[in-house]
Amino acid sequence: MSAVVVTAAFHPIEGGRESLTAALEQSLAAVHAEDGCELYALHDAEDGTLVLIEKWSSRDALAAHAAGDAVVRLNAAVAPFLVRPTTVTAMTALPAGDARRGAI
Repeated sequence: MSAVVVTAAFHPIEGGRESLTAALEQSLAAVHAEDGCELYALHDAEDGTLVLIEKWSSRDALAAHAAGDAVVRLNAAVAPFLVRPTTVTAMTALPAGDARRGAI
């Protein structure tokens, strides 16, 4: 099975960025412990969003994550600080060029 890369962009309410960051940071350890989690890293985007860049070993691992307790808790924790729903995009790599640098 191919790995799956996901971006999840969180759109903070005005004045809620710090609280949103803290809520997301609190979720990291639980997700890092999930089977199939290869990467789950929080990033500060230039457009003001907070973005989780994720890599899962398979679509099954991603589906288990999406249905798991860690995501339920994360969604409840971040909800008060979002101006609109999180934008989640799942992707499959199209490796090109150098094998180590051509895919996440």
